[in-house]
Amino acid sequence: MAVFALMVPESACIPVPSEATLLFSGFAVSQHLMSFWLAVVAATAGNVLGSVIAYGIGGAGLVGRIPAAGRLLARHEQMLGQHALRAVFVARLLPLARTFVSLPAGARRVPLGPFIAVTAAGCALWAVAFVLVGDAAGTTWSSVSSVIGQVTAVVALALLAVWIVRRLRRQS
Repeated sequence: MAVFALMVPESACIPVPSEATLLFSGFAVSQHLMSFWLAVVAATAGNVLGSVIAYGIGGAGLVGRIPAAGRLLARHEQMLGQHALRAVFVARLLPLARTFVSLPAGARRVPLGPFIAVTAAGCALWAVAFVLVGDAAGTTWSSVSSVIGQVTAVVALALLAVWIVRRLRRQS
């Protein structure tokens, strides 16, 4: 299924916009081309598989071999702290963070079973929300998708700007 296939890379740190995939899935639901629950289960399963792949990459230490990525990973590992599972769950509900949280979780060796459980819960909520919006939007899904994509881009750019400003402050 296409929903599953598109959600795997998104959670394996390849930037495929899950928002557009899920909104289109909601549109397909509104047109009776697929069931609501099939869309949610396919999206969640794809997210979980992609997240386990990224978790494995983080756990293998492959990201740490890239200097800039290693520093970023170290900072995110600290953010996981004592509340790693809660942090993973919350990150699953946030654009951009949801894609990359598996790397530090794997590097930090968050227990795999609970990691999968909170990942599935957070991804299911994300999928339900966006499939519902796509279903409600019906034929206007493309304009809704465009707005969500723009909001995601603005959030990503804001996070990048904050990171650059902090880096410049540290260097001075």
